[in-house]
Amino acid sequence: VQLQASGGGLVQAGGSLRLSCARSGSIIGLKAMGWYRQAPGQERELVASISSGGTTNYADSVKERFTISRDNAKSTVYLQMNSLKPEDTAVYYCNVRSGIRDYWGQGTEVTVSS
Repeated sequence: VQLQASGGGLVQAGGSLRLSCARSGSIIGLKAMGWYRQAPGQERELVASISSGGTTNYADSVKERFTISRDNAKSTVYLQMNSLKPEDTAVYYCNVRSGIRDYWGQGTEVTVSS
């Protein structure tokens, strides 16, 4: 299984970015897909997740600004990020959780300038 994340970049505060994470390979017992982020000197934190049943979950800091979605046919999960703030600057990692283990993508960097 491989996860290929893309879509990061440099954006001004108030701008938008859309992250994509394409999965190759099948996963038995997939439970959820999601996005985490890690800012310099900080621990990795959950940004948003979507369960196999479609239930979404967001960090309080991104509610009303970020939207997670998925395209099952393309085995891809997206993170639409609007109204970006400098504090959103981080490396964003996609994650797939099964009943056995977590899978991680390589990370895509998001920088929001003030």
